[in-house]
Amino acid sequence: MNHKERFHATIANQPVDRPASWLGLPVPDAQKGLKDFFKVNSIDELKMLIDDDIYPIDVPYHFPPSNHIACAFKFAKVAHDDKPDDRTLTAPGFFEDIDDPDDVNKFDWPDPEKYLDREESKRWAQAVDENYIRMGIMWSAHFQDACSAFGMEKALMVMLTNPDMFTAVIDKITEFYLRANELFYEATKGYLDAILIGNDFGSQNGLMVDPESLRTYVFPGTKKLIDQAKSYGLKVIHHSCGSIFPIINDLIDMGVDAIHPIQALAQDMDAPTLKANFGGKTAFCGGVDAQHLLVNGTPDEVACKVHELREIFPTGLIISPSHEAILPDIPPANIKAMFDAIKNH
Repeated sequence: MNHKERFHATIANQPVDRPASWLGLPVPDAQKGLKDFFKVNSIDELKMLIDDDIYPIDVPYHFPPSNHIACAFKFAKVAHDDKPDDRTLTAPGFFEDIDDPDDVNKFDWPDPEKYLDREESKRWAQAVDENYIRMGIMWSAHFQDACSAFGMEKALMVMLTNPDMFTAVIDKITEFYLRANELFYEATKGYLDAILIGNDFGSQNGLMVDPESLRTYVFPGTKKLIDQAKSYGLKVIHHSCGSIFPIINDLIDMGVDAIHPIQALAQDMDAPTLKANFGGKTAFCGGVDAQHLLVNGTPDEVACKVHELREIFPTGLIISPSHEAILPDIPPANIKAMFDAIKNH
């Protein structure tokens, strides 16, 4: 099987020659160690060497200082490093003291047409070998951005005490992402296979918000984002860290093709539980614990976990770290062990 055949068979729960895989997104501080260990000059060379199946494509969004679409809104009232790894959800936000939905336009909402480079989007997508699954990293985290808009604690209170205000803000955020994503999808039409969107709904031991509130205030926007991607013929991988067992059926019903990242140590997110409850209904991506195993385990222990995952999910699982980011505390030898075990049973 080639990369595309393997990916599509995996998410369709059909037989595969070996599990589909995704390295994830090595952060800059981890890339040097990976390149040195594998004796390659770039992450592209590394992906070829380990025979990875998915190639992530970022959205070129030029809005200083972060120049990242995940930081498109300047909600925080406090100074902080405005980069994806440093953005804050908990600081007091612009809408902290605003309670009239008619005042939603007091915020200077960004226009994605000013900052999203369509020509660069097309160039980046065209540059990827068409044999890979080319996956747009959209994020479109409308719920997390709504938390930033008020400050997270205040946002969750407003959701319950002034739902019209919360809805006015999250709807404006969703409108932004629908427009930004449309620009990207149009620019990359014919060069994109899948997308990754998501919000973090879970903590280690359960959901951060009750399922009914998510269904009422958050999932209408999620469904619009999923339907939009589907209208372009794209497969949708939905990300949420943490324990999200109670809403997995909701994600399935909304049409996601795979659920990422199976945070392996979170409650009810272990592979046997997911297989028993959802096997054949959807696909998953992740499973190799990045909280403890990849950081502190030995290569043999990592290989053993991959073999275990292969037994539980002969298909229906894209094997990947249980967090999209490869951090510097993960020894490259464990990444090698993971991919060696993916290819060799």
